[in-house]
Amino acid sequence: MSDAVGVVAATLLASGVEFVEALTIVLAMGTTRGWRSTWFGVGAALAALAVVTAIAGYALQSWLPEALLQLIVGTLLLIFGLQWLRKAILRSAGLKALHDEDETFREEVEAARAAGEERRLGLDWFAFVVSFKGVFLEGLEIVFIVLTFGLNGDSIPLAVLGAGLGGAIVLTAGFALHRPLARVPENTIKFTVGLLLTTFGTFWSVEGLGYFAPSEASISWPGGDAALLVLLALWALLAWAAVRLLSAPPQEAA
Repeated sequence: MSDAVGVVAATLLASGVEFVEALTIVLAMGTTRGWRSTWFGVGAALAALAVVTAIAGYALQSWLPEALLQLIVGTLLLIFGLQWLRKAILRSAGLKALHDEDETFREEVEAARAAGEERRLGLDWFAFVVSFKGVFLEGLEIVFIVLTFGLNGDSIPLAVLGAGLGGAIVLTAGFALHRPLARVPENTIKFTVGLLLTTFGTFWSVEGLGYFAPSEASISWPGGDAALLVLLALWALLAWAAVRLLSAPPQEAA
């Protein structure tokens, strides 16, 4: 049960963050350069992501034994989660500036207004390329998270459900307000996602170490899925200690 809840929560929150960033780019291009070319860019990016997802998902599931899949994907998930967690810790400690969607929107709008007019295939090429690039790059992270959670947890439908809910919430709110979602507590969400990714990455990568055993069978954690809660608590404690340590004022020299 905790495994399934974690899959939905992680994919929902992670996809939500990526959708917020992609939404900012799409809104800037659509309101500045026109919606037709922008939507073509978004559609092309989604089509490319669907192909990447299908090919990568089939290859991983068909070519790798279960334990090796857990080891490889779990390790990648752990590395990916640690990157999110590191940035969130630095922001929480005041050592890194918080991400500002309003500022990003202004920068994208200024770039769109300064760009020259170039039309290809009847489209505003700048709006098409920027929209495609923004959605595709942010979408790749969503695809990675969905595949890792879906394949390792044997719950692709739950991973897709979480990502779909995250996208639906962000897009509905963004287009209803016609502005970037700057008030979303992005760093708090990234902190939470970082903890979830590192927790599941640790859990699955250790299970995958069984690949090196004679039987090549996955290692079972004591307590099964309940071990996820213990790992989550340990990672949260470590992250909290890191924030406190980094945000502590330096002691003055005597």
